[in-house]
Order: sequence, then structure tokens, then C-alpha cells
Amino acid sequence: MGVVKSVTGHQKVRDALCWLGAQYIRFVYATGRWDVVGSEWPVACWDRNEPFILAFWHGRILMMPYCWRPTVPINMLISQHRDGQIIARTVSHFGINTLVGSSSRGGATALRAMVKLLKSGQCVGITPDGPRGPRMRAAPGIAQVARLSGMPVIPCTFATRRHRLLGSWDRFMVALPFSRGIFVWGAPIRAADERAVAAGGLAAVIEDSLNAITRLADQRMGLAPVQPADPAMATL
Repeated sequence: MGVVKSVTGHQKVRDALCWLGAQYIRFVYATGRWDVVGSEWPVACWDRNEPFILAFWHGRILMMPYCWRPTVPINMLISQHRDGQIIARTVSHFGINTLVGSSSRGGATALRAMVKLLKSGQCVGITPDGPRGPRMRAAPGIAQVARLSGMPVIPCTFATRRHRLLGSWDRFMVALPFSRGIFVWGAPIRAADERAVAAGGLAAVIEDSLNAITRLADQRMGLAPVQPADPAMATL
């Protein structure tokens, strides 16, 4: 592990790995057969130039550049640690802008920046369980952004039949080439959504929606669904 950290600590090595990562994502998408469910919700916003908050789990980040309409700007929230910076450099090859911060820890500056972007007409992307979990549990930051901006949250996920699930905290899905795949979008969720009262808050509604579409994506690909982590396992 020390050798890996030493190698990836060099800027040129990180840049090369991020470029290779982007090429791998392109190769997986180009060789796959993809279905999309629920695209009418983001398409309606894109067509009307209405900004929204894209929500997806940390473990399903790999293919997310291909859920997005490439002509629409988006700003993705990325954590400050090294893994976050590697993700930022990788997605930059797809024209995705990044904001450094956390939706749950010391993220006041990032929160204000996201609200400002949304009110200016730009979309933002957030992994509600990032940067370190617990897996598939939504931190309150995304609900704060939705309330302060007044913009809807639209959840999205992906799954592929051929893949590897890593043993990481987020059970990261590495999609493999030459596979069937699916993107699943959920219905928009607004701060005034009546479901938020019944579910115990806006973050709970977002979490439930993301878990529901992730289960659906896995089931469509014939996979056993990845289970959310015990909420008590949150990193302090």
C-alpha cells in the first residue's frame, strides 16, 4: 500500500492514471449495450434550461459521465482527499467541472458555492454518501442545498451485468466492457415534497429514492442488490 501511495503521489503519474481511467470509461460505454429508464425527468429540465441537483451513490460513480447530456454544464462536488482529486481529474476529461468540499463535513463553503451555481442556472452533482460513508445513506448536506436553492433533486444510478464489486466501503461497481448496462433515473424530489414529512425528512426521501432505483437497476441486470450500510457505521 505504501508503494501505491508513493507512486500515485507524483503529479504526472496521477494525470496519466486519470487519463487512462477516462479512456476505460469510454471503452466500457462504447462496447456496452445500454438501456435508460426514467430519462423523461432530466430531459424535461434540460430542455427548459432548468437547473437541478443530480444525486448518485459513491459506489456508482464510474459511468455517471454517460448519464448526462454533454451540452449541459454540471459541477460535481468532490472531496479534498487524494481519491477525490483523482476522481476530479478523471471526470474533467468529460467536460465536468468540480467543486472541492464535502456534503457532510466542513462543507459550508462548498454548500454556498453549490447554491450560488444552482441559482445562476447551472446544475450540480452530489454523492450523498461521500466521501467515506456510510454506504448508501444520505448525509443532510444534499437536503440543505435543495432547500436553500429551491431546486429539485433528481437521483440516478447505473448497473452492468458484467462487473466487479470492490471490497471498499462503498462496494464500488467497476463496469466491465462488452456488457449490458442500464441507467435508471428517479422522479424529481423537492424540498416541499409531501413525502419528506412521512419519511422523516428530505434526506430520507432522497436516500429511499436512490436505494429504490439502485435496486431496480441491479434487478434488471440480474444482480443481487447491494445493501445499504448500517447507519451506525457512519465515520465520526
